[in-house]
Amino acid sequence: MSDLPVLDHWVGGAAWPGTSTRTAPVYDPARGEAQREVRLAGADDVAAAVASATAAAPAWRDASLAKRQGVMFAFREILNARKEELARILTSEHGKVLADAHGEIARGLEVVEFACAAPHLLKGEYSESVSTGVDVYTLRQPLGVVGVISPFNFPAMVPLWFLPIALAAGNAVVLKPSEKDPSAANWIAERYAEAGLPAGVLSVVHGDKEAVDAILEHPDIASVSFVGSTPIAKYIYETASAHGKRVQALGGAKNHMLVLPDADLDLAADSAVNAGFGSAGERCMAVSVVLAVDSIADTLVDKIAERMATLRTGDGLRGCDMGPLITAAHRDKVASYIGVARDDGATVVVDGAGVEVDGEPGGFWLGPTLLDAVPTSSAAYRDEIFGPVLSVVRVGAYDEAIEIINASPYGNGTAIFTNDGGAARRFQREVSVGMVGINVPIPVPVAYHSFGGWKASLFGDAKAYGPQAFSFFTREKAVTSRWLDPSHGGVNLGFPQNT
Repeated sequence: MSDLPVLDHWVGGAAWPGTSTRTAPVYDPARGEAQREVRLAGADDVAAAVASATAAAPAWRDASLAKRQGVMFAFREILNARKEELARILTSEHGKVLADAHGEIARGLEVVEFACAAPHLLKGEYSESVSTGVDVYTLRQPLGVVGVISPFNFPAMVPLWFLPIALAAGNAVVLKPSEKDPSAANWIAERYAEAGLPAGVLSVVHGDKEAVDAILEHPDIASVSFVGSTPIAKYIYETASAHGKRVQALGGAKNHMLVLPDADLDLAADSAVNAGFGSAGERCMAVSVVLAVDSIADTLVDKIAERMATLRTGDGLRGCDMGPLITAAHRDKVASYIGVARDDGATVVVDGAGVEVDGEPGGFWLGPTLLDAVPTSSAAYRDEIFGPVLSVVRVGAYDEAIEIINASPYGNGTAIFTNDGGAARRFQREVSVGMVGINVPIPVPVAYHSFGGWKASLFGDAKAYGPQAFSFFTREKAVTSRWLDPSHGGVNLGFPQNT
């Protein structure tokens, strides 16, 4: 272990070092230097966190809805008041610019506010007199201890997609954030403690695959929620399901944006740049492919390139437009696709590999990159690059574009830019994608709808946040009730009938 400060786990309402001696460096991506280390949990550490959660779960389950709602309201106020503090943590460990960090927190805050309505959203249903003197009603009850595994690209927002609803529903939660940018998770846990959440109800264990596998296999964890790449999402779904858990595993994406000839090309160009290069393209909802109809493709590519020339890449604390990538290895992997595309016949319109940055030379830099005429056979088109690389695929017409989108193994998000209402309506019906934007490039639903894709972008049938999340984090119990009066009919061995 180095002399750098070490980030502990959060178990039992306090920082806890655990028993494992393994650690990993946490970098400042804008400097390319390790700024702290984080502990990596072993199976024993995960077991200790689960035991703490299991001990705390019954009292939290039995707490009144008013008590749970009060904690959510208090957390909302604390988070809103101290969001600048959290934003700076995100920028220092992930690299996204401050404005983007604030946007991430705002979208997480929406889910916190939605969870404040838990007393209404947890209501059951009641049917009176389904048979003579018999009523039926339903209850929603928490699962117990649930696991959440969150990715590096949204170290605050994704935990805030799951934690508020799982907690408001009466569960205890064990959160495993990405070891690449882990500090936001501890910050959130500390703020929940300030809001009155009892010790043990929320635990944070840091770690790598060893910790993930321990969560997936632990018999006392009832469900697992995950957001990340498709191969890992599939692994988590299969492993957790095999161990009897309820699973929602949101995977990767290759999001297409179709631009028809009648579209407002200035709006389309602005949107392509915003959605392609925000957060350095490290978003599962980033636009990575623009499908441009041939008649307007040249004009659209020129407009996108013009806007890219105005972008400033650099340290997120310096007011730049785009920050670094999360690690040097990831930067190098993303940059390799520029050569792949060129070798496959694409035109490199803007090469971000040589970008001049407003930041330290050791940062994990790659500037915005624009590829034109990318063949759909190229790995630069097929793979989820997860970086600031925007590919333009030229198509003859709408029908060709819809075939390309629907042939993709992914189905997370897509968008169409057009002024033709009929084309937009046809698109939203015909496209095999879970989230659709019409003149909106990043169609992330608001908190009171649910987030999730189709095909290899979602494993399991439960989406994140919104109404589906309250269903996911609870079990429904149906009660059939008869209160007998003194004149009941006595013994009858016949099969009961609804009369």
